[in-house]
Amino acid sequence: MAVVDVAAGEALHPGPMLRRVASAAVLLPAFVWAVAGAPAWVFPLVVVAAAALAAWELGRMLERAGRPVHKRLGVLAGTAVTAGFAAPRGDLVTALAVTLVLSATLFTREAPATERTAHTLLGVMYVNWLLGHAILLHALPAGAALVLFLVGVTWTGETAAYLVGSAVGRRRLAPVISPGKTVEGALAQVAVSVVAAGLLGAWLLPGCAGAWALPAGALLGVVGQVGDLVESVLKRSVSLKDAGALIPGHGGVLDRIDSLLFNAPFLYFYAVFIGCGT
Repeated sequence: MAVVDVAAGEALHPGPMLRRVASAAVLLPAFVWAVAGAPAWVFPLVVVAAAALAAWELGRMLERAGRPVHKRLGVLAGTAVTAGFAAPRGDLVTALAVTLVLSATLFTREAPATERTAHTLLGVMYVNWLLGHAILLHALPAGAALVLFLVGVTWTGETAAYLVGSAVGRRRLAPVISPGKTVEGALAQVAVSVVAAGLLGAWLLPGCAGAWALPAGALLGVVGQVGDLVESVLKRSVSLKDAGALIPGHGGVLDRIDSLLFNAPFLYFYAVFIGCGT
């Protein structure tokens, strides 16, 4: 039976949800293994690969929309930035990569254009630098549990927002940016994120009191939606619905990790400052 999404003004069929579930059933076990069961070098490699694919998708989006961008340079520099989070002097790698992007226009035959440099640097910092914090999170003493907590809370909250917004959503959250998102879905995401954080925190991080996990869930529920809306702004600015089609039911890699891009650094610093799993 189709579910009516009042905010989007169209019927939602079970097909997209089935594709989402099928993709998750295939990818989730491999992801859990990379986080918690694989050799230490595997998880940083997965993060670097995901960041490179997402950066390529963003560069392709901009390029197809006629926006000037050093796409290949952006992916190369961005990959170095993400990999730098696993290196002893990652700050040096970031500085060199940013300097390379800023000076690239000096070595091309194209007309000088600050927009090309700005768009390239946007991808490096938005995708690669933000996602690199997942490597820092995983490197903490309880890093595997914290990464599973991060992903579990983020994606559970997103699923709740999708289901509640589709079923009972009436008031649009950001009609100009993303007409399909509703206030009801947003509230559901925060509420379910808090519940998921309490349950996952008790299971994965029993040494941390509920007073740590519940605020973390609320934080991820709110910040993750900001990350989602930021990607929506980017896609709307180039008139695209999805960043790619690599993951059936989810779109591209960037579509799947947009909330994690913001949540990863927030959870990392929250865990360090509050002192859970560190």
